[in-house]
Amino acid sequence: MKILLDENLDWRLRRDLRGHTVESVPLIGWAGLKNGALLARAEARFEVLITMDGSLPRQQNLAKYKIAVIALQAPSNRLADTRPLMPKVLRLLPKVRPGAVTVISS
Repeated sequence: MKILLDENLDWRLRRDLRGHTVESVPLIGWAGLKNGALLARAEARFEVLITMDGSLPRQQNLAKYKIAVIALQAPSNRLADTRPLMPKVLRLLPKVRPGAVTVISS
């Protein structure tokens, strides 16, 4: 699966998503894009966006995008807080659907 990590997540999380193609917003030069522009650009290249932006589902009509969104809820976006969620992400990936958001919490 092609996965994009939002800029609010540590790019090193991609190491925990073995078996998938994982990129990071800053590493591909998309840092600073607003949510709508990011979703529009991401849906052309990725199947899933992983973010900690809890407001994204409320701000955007995700049903109009061909990308699934996984929203992480952790004490912080530090690697130590988000890395433990990656096994849950891996189990959930086969079930995510474009245009929908799934929340994963610690």
